[in-house]
Amino acid sequence: EVQLVESGGGLVQPGGSLRLSCAASGFTFGSYDMSWVRQAPGKGPEWVSSISGAGDSTLYADPVKVRFTISRDNAKNTLYLQMDSLKLEDVALYYCARRRPGIGYDFWGQGTQVTVSP
Repeated sequence: EVQLVESGGGLVQPGGSLRLSCAASGFTFGSYDMSWVRQAPGKGPEWVSSISGAGDSTLYADPVKVRFTISRDNAKNTLYLQMDSLKLEDVALYYCARRRPGIGYDFWGQGTQVTVSP
């Protein structure tokens, strides 16, 4: 059974940092591209960042470029998102998702809440 479990969310002041983790199980983690997607209150899902299966290629949405860093440890079956210089507009529920070429996201975690407040 495929499982994705996010953790690491919390409350932080503007300018602060958080590191999200996504523990994966039930599939060959290193064989799949992975992504972070967020959903702010009252808005639709927004893609944040993606990383290739080997971890050698990354992509970022413009609002988070330079501030966020996606990475993975295939030996630990874990995906990460280092978030620095957090802003009020980063408040959202953050999900990790498995991506399949030609199909899109086929499995999602339950999400972890990130709150940025003075």
